[in-house]
Amino acid sequence: MKTSDVILLFDPGHGTREYTKGKRSPDETLFEGEWSREMVARIINVCSDLGLQCINLVPEKEDITRMTRVDRANKIVKNNPSKQCYYISIHINAAGGDIKWHGATGFSVYVSRNASSKSKELAKNIYDTAYDFGLQGNRSIPKEHYWQANYDVIYYTKCPAILTENLFMDNRVEAEYLKSEVGKETICNYHLVGICKTLEIPYSLIIA
Repeated sequence: MKTSDVILLFDPGHGTREYTKGKRSPDETLFEGEWSREMVARIINVCSDLGLQCINLVPEKEDITRMTRVDRANKIVKNNPSKQCYYISIHINAAGGDIKWHGATGFSVYVSRNASSKSKELAKNIYDTAYDFGLQGNRSIPKEHYWQANYDVIYYTKCPAILTENLFMDNRVEAEYLKSEVGKETICNYHLVGICKTLEIPYSLIIA
């Protein structure tokens, strides 16, 4: 696929600490909305260098509603009928809503239950790359190497769509990894390589 034929739509999950107070590590050193924005910025920077058109759907700090995110994506899809759009929502997981430390671990990537084959291909490529980079799947790993759930942002989007849950912010070890430069680089890279595999474009420079 030619890079000029693709638009990547990135959705950084939730808002920053002022707007989404619950999405944080128990020690308040990791905030999901800020981390997801940093990861989207990193991924877009490299994808742009590869010649891919990228759009950050939520440049604001506020926690934009799920359906607003969907509407923004679907408007771009509608206005670009000759392009293949992909929607990628990036998050950190949490085992509980009590903002306490828990023992759950692992990475997961979701498609909706009405997912297209292209959604499933992208999800599997990202999962398999994450595994190759040394991250383990969350809970019982499906044989397909992706999970299915009807989250609004992947169910209602009118293009291939996935949602990644990148480890657990309420696990002490994983929270430290998520904050580290090694962790950020690894997570950025497995998204990038998974995208490149799906689009069949070279990615060797990413992990050289």
